Amino acid sequence: MKISVIIRCFNEEEHIGKLLTGIEHQDYNNVEVIVVDSGSTDSTVAIASRFNANIIKIKPEDFSFGYALNVGCEAASGDILLFGSAHVYPLFQDWLSKMAAPFLNDNKVALVYGKQRGDHRNKYSEYQIFKQWFPEESNYNQKIPFCNNANCAVRKTLWKDQPFDELLTGLEDLDWAKKVQVKGYKLVYEANATIVHVHEEKAANIRNRYKREAIALKKINPDSSFSIFTMLRLLIINIVHDLSQSLRERSFFKFFREIFMFRYNQFIGTYAGYNETETKLNDKLRTKYYYPPKREVETNYSDAQQPIDYNE
Repeated sequence: MKISVIIRCFNEEEHIGKLLTGIEHQDYNNVEVIVVDSGSTDSTVAIASRFNANIIKIKPEDFSFGYALNVGCEAASGDILLFGSAHVYPLFQDWLSKMAAPFLNDNKVALVYGKQRGDHRNKYSEYQIFKQWFPEESNYNQKIPFCNNANCAVRKTLWKDQPFDELLTGLEDLDWAKKVQVKGYKLVYEANATIVHVHEEKAANIRNRYKREAIALKKINPDSSFSIFTMLRLLIINIVHDLSQSLRERSFFKFFREIFMFRYNQFIGTYAGYNETETKLNDKLRTKYYYPPKREVETNYSDAQQPIDYNE
């Protein structure tokens, strides 16, 4: 099977070269790379041009996560469409092999997503989210429609029948997974297909991310709700969890303020998204949610996995 790696990007000069280098070091040989750029003003495109990648440019005013993915998928020639955020990078040379294996072993597998971890640039609370969302154990027949397109792959034949929703402000991955699961296909979580997902966000960016995702989740699940009491309950529970974890790790005072900041913006953003009245994806919302102001590893791996040396 051929893998098409599709990378959405906007002003990712700091990160995209490391991802593309990591792809070059993979032990899976039948690979093409497609970069979908939505109007970068830095050297992102110039860096991508140094690699063997097909670069497609789209207009910023046309962008949504679903639209950018659909453009990349349409241009892809692979049997497997693998999505990676421009600010991720693989740790091991078998990343693509691990992502492809479930498709080869079971023709009912529609989607595979892999483990994510952070590095020193991620917020402490996001480390806790990654551990919760992406556990150490694989699940080869996941019952809930969860996944994440920062490290995710789908069959092209199924994408053709069901493209990504271009009108959602986020969570196009969860929406796709939910729809394909209803059709009787399997979702797989592969814990050994690990990438590092770098987030360097200010408070406003964190709040903005969770707000647009809440707007999308409300559209995907119209019966869902998020009251102020739910917000306060989850805020308290998660702050207590993170502070307790930091105490065990003897880093309480180092991350005390950061934990409050992250969790507050996470849940105040979610609450605002559920109560947002302007949800139609127009130019105003695109600017607000996709083009905000420029933002100023735990391991349990098999001995057989070969790490990628990014310093060679």
